Amino acid sequence: MNAPKNPITGQKVLVVTLMAFGVIMAANITMMVSAIRTFPGLEVENSYVASQLFNAEMEAQKALGWSTAVTATPDEVLVTIHDANGKAVFPNEISLRVGRLTHAREDRVLPLEYRGGAFFAPVALATGAWEARLMATANDGTRLHQRFTFEIGAGS
Repeated sequence: MNAPKNPITGQKVLVVTLMAFGVIMAANITMMVSAIRTFPGLEVENSYVASQLFNAEMEAQKALGWSTAVTATPDEVLVTIHDANGKAVFPNEISLRVGRLTHAREDRVLPLEYRGGAFFAPVALATGAWEARLMATANDGTRLHQRFTFEIGAGS
């Protein structure tokens, strides 16, 4: 019986083990750097204070009796706001920010135009998942904040 030409030694096992862990660590560091670079940032400055105000703001929004909807096509975003009687609402202030769910690079505030009981914003949206953040202020000063998610498909 002949001895193998390249026997497995402790040194070879150590090198293979270190290389395997090196690949795993490199992948982890790459993922970590990518996650940190694409993190959109904080939602609120102080989450404790925001949590204390959340219920009061939610009750004030419910008291308005408004129903809202955001629908989108690749060319346009439509926002509808109706009161409890189904009548179109024209708030004192309104803004709509759209962006991707996973990063803030494509976030933008859309200029809204009121036509026929709804707000329209012409915009070119690529396929994929999007988020819309609607902010409106009623005549009595009550602020409405709502988030909507929608999908722009390849065939939309």
